[in-house]
Amino acid sequence: MIGEIIVLPKIIDPRGNLTVAEEMTNVPFKVSRVYWVYDVPGGESRGGHAHKHCREFIIAVSGSFDVTLDDGHGNKETFHLNHPYQGLLVETGLWRTLDDFSSGAVCLVLSSLPFEEEDYIRDYDDFLTYKKCLK
Repeated sequence: MIGEIIVLPKIIDPRGNLTVAEEMTNVPFKVSRVYWVYDVPGGESRGGHAHKHCREFIIAVSGSFDVTLDDGHGNKETFHLNHPYQGLLVETGLWRTLDDFSSGAVCLVLSSLPFEEEDYIRDYDDFLTYKKCLK
């Protein structure tokens, strides 16, 4: 298994449900950056990169989308995220793409590091070369 779905606490209340994500508790790292992706046009993809050092926790807070993880060694796994009380833990060195966004979907990402362009691998062939160099 390349990625890991983590179920977050879901507090059920007739006035509306509540879910909590806490760093170093159910998010297994210190959160340094939070961002969200929304208003993705039909048929568009997001992601299309890997991180050398940053870990991420991805949550579909509204709607749904697919996250495909690729380890660069022939192993790929696709996760359908559609519950705001579940998150996908994405470790370093994995190529990720986000596809098939439903209308109104919101993708929330908790990151272990602040934005650093040097941490990104944005070309798939460069990613494969990077993975070969790690062996």
